[in-house]
Amino acid sequence: MAEHSRPASSGDSGSSGEPRRPVAVVTGAGGALGRATALRLGADGFAVAAFGRDGDSLAETMRQLEEAGVTCRKVSVDLHDVDKLQSEITAVDADFGPVQVLVNNAAIYPTTPFVEIPVSEFDDVVAVNQRAYFFGAQAAARLMVPRGSGSIINIGSITWGGGWPLLASYVSTKGAAIAMARALARELGPHGIRVNTVTPGAFPTAAEEIHENPEQYNEFVLDHQSLKRRGGNAELAAVVSFLAGDDSSFVTGQSINVDGGWRMD
Repeated sequence: MAEHSRPASSGDSGSSGEPRRPVAVVTGAGGALGRATALRLGADGFAVAAFGRDGDSLAETMRQLEEAGVTCRKVSVDLHDVDKLQSEITAVDADFGPVQVLVNNAAIYPTTPFVEIPVSEFDDVVAVNQRAYFFGAQAAARLMVPRGSGSIINIGSITWGGGWPLLASYVSTKGAAIAMARALARELGPHGIRVNTVTPGAFPTAAEEIHENPEQYNEFVLDHQSLKRRGGNAELAAVVSFLAGDDSSFVTGQSINVDGGWRMD
């Protein structure tokens, strides 16, 4: 395994008496940003629990983690089922390693005009992008509070601050992710737990498939960014890594834009 500022052991020991490697749970680990995040945290020295729907994308993430020598576990879970999500986080902590980091990354983003959004679609987006974040964080916090440390990182979106047509449900949940992180930072801070949000701009992921004209969209992005190039997934993962590690030990309740200077707020 690559060694980059390996996190300190939480003090938990396995059956051998040796400290168990601290674990980073990453939801939506089969997506481009989730995969980059999982790989970076693995390189940082965390064991990685890759949560996501079973399929080729999650299998590819596992292949790359294993190829990189990262201690990892695949956790197949539908985030609509918060009971299953919470039980899997608890199980990871019990028999894989102490959960020290949770990255709430998974998200869905249907594009529908606001006046046409059905209740079922809205509920679907909220279930994955908001409710799973909330109850995933709750499960992680229950494990972190007795230890007096931990880092919870929500992946938001710069769309929350500027609005975005046809994505009202998605934008609403991303705003909620930031509000939730701030509330949890205030409540969990006395227990040594930090909670922050990373708000990506337009990264070249599968999400761009919602745009009919890729070249036109690329021009739109570059017109709005201060840096006139597209960001790489590893650049987003590097900021998550910062918030997961000791270098950000006095940072909580914050939202960090990673968008090439698109929004400056």
